[in-house]
Amino acid sequence: MSAPDFVRAILGLRRGVPNNADVDSETSKRIAGEMLRLLGAARPAGPADPGTALEEGVRDHLAVELAARDPARVWKVERRRLISDFEQYRHLARLDRLIREDGTGTLAVEIGRDYLIRPDVTVGVVVDPDRPPILHAAVSCKWTIRSDRVQNIRHEGVILTRHRRGRQPHIVTVTVEPLPSRIAAIARGTGEVDAVYHAAFEELKEATRIAGTEEQQRVLDELVRQDRLKDFVELAAVLTL
Repeated sequence: MSAPDFVRAILGLRRGVPNNADVDSETSKRIAGEMLRLLGAARPAGPADPGTALEEGVRDHLAVELAARDPARVWKVERRRLISDFEQYRHLARLDRLIREDGTGTLAVEIGRDYLIRPDVTVGVVVDPDRPPILHAAVSCKWTIRSDRVQNIRHEGVILTRHRRGRQPHIVTVTVEPLPSRIAAIARGTGEVDAVYHAAFEELKEATRIAGTEEQQRVLDELVRQDRLKDFVELAAVLTL
């Protein structure tokens, strides 16, 4: 299935190079260029901040699709919501209050505050209007994947798993990264995410077949066969199972 319309609106050329490509990698530029061609004619540079635009597109897409697929549930799809606003993590708000009220600063030193994260997109489900929504899914949106972003994704996955009280939310990553080897850096992982969802999945597969090296083709085939890399348009269906 082709990429959603919001992806077409974000992808573009910047100084003659696709805005999701690594300018220092010829393979990245070739695959990204083919992806852009498959999505349509070359276009202007796209938004100044494609990362934010990706988050907004993912949020809006999921809000519409989830409501259509499962209207019986009350969905809350938002950007950058603190996890302490959700049922499984509300105890973290109390902990944070104790740390801030500790005049000695000892608790801040001993415990830290890096557990209060804001996932790029959160999917909440309201079960009881008098209680916080349940965090159904946390979606990390990464326009491209670099080593620092891999560490950020893994850190969030560990926090969400370690600090929950109650059911585990879905933890997924959405990207438009053109290099399969970089996608593998998080998709292969050690269980921090359920899977990586590519927002231009079919275009990535065809572009890698046309312009990718044999190694990039091998890595992509492995990730897809292992269900570590999936099509973003399938995500709403997975979340409503």
